[in-house]
Amino acid sequence: MKNTVNNFTNLKILTSILLLLMLTLASCNSKGKTEAANTETTIENTDQEVITITENQFRSGNMELGKISMQKFNTVVKANGMFAVPPQNQADVSAYFAGYVKEINLLPGNAVKQGQVLFTIENPEYVQVQQDFLEAQGRLSYLKSDYERQKELMTDNVTSKKVFLKAESDYTVTMAQYQSLKKRLSLMNINPNTLTGENIRSVISVTSPLSGYATSVNASKGMYLNPSDIAVTVTNTDDLHIELKIFEKDLPIVKVGQQINVRLQNDTDKVYKGVVHLVNKTINAQDRTVNIHGDLANEEEVKLFAPGMYIEAEILTTTAEHPALPSEAVANIDNDFFVLVKEDSTNFKRVLVKIGATNNGFTQILNAADFEPNMEFLTKGAFNLITE
Repeated sequence: MKNTVNNFTNLKILTSILLLLMLTLASCNSKGKTEAANTETTIENTDQEVITITENQFRSGNMELGKISMQKFNTVVKANGMFAVPPQNQADVSAYFAGYVKEINLLPGNAVKQGQVLFTIENPEYVQVQQDFLEAQGRLSYLKSDYERQKELMTDNVTSKKVFLKAESDYTVTMAQYQSLKKRLSLMNINPNTLTGENIRSVISVTSPLSGYATSVNASKGMYLNPSDIAVTVTNTDDLHIELKIFEKDLPIVKVGQQINVRLQNDTDKVYKGVVHLVNKTINAQDRTVNIHGDLANEEEVKLFAPGMYIEAEILTTTAEHPALPSEAVANIDNDFFVLVKEDSTNFKRVLVKIGATNNGFTQILNAADFEPNMEFLTKGAFNLITE
C-alpha cells in the first residue's frame, strides 16, 4: 500500500513539472512572435519612407531632379469684381417727348454709330410745336421792324414812350418764344433752319449719342414711351476697365501701378494681366469695402470681354525672395506635406516639410535650413509616388 502511495505522489510531481515546462515554452514562443511582429512593423515603416526608382522608371516617367532655389513671392490681396465701362461710355437713350414707337429695328448686340437713328416715335403734338415755331418766326420779322422804327421815333421824340415800350415788349416776348421753340425742335431732331409749312411732320427720330453696341432694347413697335422711359442702352466697350472691391484693412498696401492678375469665374486657369489705375478714398459704410479701378495691360484683350462679367483678381502688393521648390514636388497627405529627397542613384526618401506661400508654380519651403544646399529632390513625378 505504501508503494502505491509513493508511486502516485511521484506521478503528480512529474505531471506538474511537465505542465510547468509547457507553460514556459508557450510564453517564450509568444514573446518571440511579438518581437518578430514588432521587427516586421519597423521594417515595413522603414520601407514606406524609402522609394526605389530604377533608371528605366525615371526615364519613362519623364521625372526630373532639382534643388531648393530662391524664388520671388508676392504678397497678394484677393478681390472680386467685374468688367465695367466709365460713365461717359454708356448712355441710356430715351425720347425727350412722349409718343408711340413707329419704327425700331434694333437687337441687343447690334453695333451703332454716333448720330445713327435708333428708333422713331410719333405724336400729333409734334405738329403743334412746329406750327408755333413758324408763327413765332413770322411775327418776329414784323415785330423786329416795328421795334426798330419805334426806337428811331422815340429818339426823335415823334412817338410816345408807351408805344415804344409796347413794341419793345412784343418783340422781346416773341423772341423768347422763338428761341425756346427753336431749342425744342433741335431736341426733336428737327432742323429749324429748314422747317417750312410744307415739311411739318408728326414723326421724329431718336439718334444714338455715341458709337458702340445696343446692349439693351426695351422698346418695341407701337409702345407708348414717356419722356423718362429708357428705350435703348448704348455701350462703348473701347475703354473697358477692371472694377474691384477690397476690404478696408487692405487699403494701406494697395497702390496705383501695382499688377493685377485677373481670372474669369468659369476659367480660373487663364490669367489676364492688369494694372491698378485708381484707388477710391471712400469706404462703403455697408460692407466696409473700397473700390479699385484697373486697366488691362493688353488692349487687344479688351475685345474678349463684356461689361458686367464677374472676375476674380489678385493685386500683387509687395515682393520678397524665399527658398522654394516646384509645387509639383510637394504632395499633400491629410494636410501634411512631403517631398522625395535623393539618397543615392535609385533610392529616394520621403521627408516631411513645412510650406508657405505658393506663386508662379513654386511653393515656399519654410524649413529649407534642414536640408543641405546641394541636396536634390524629385521635382517632377513625385506626387503620385508619395501618395501611393
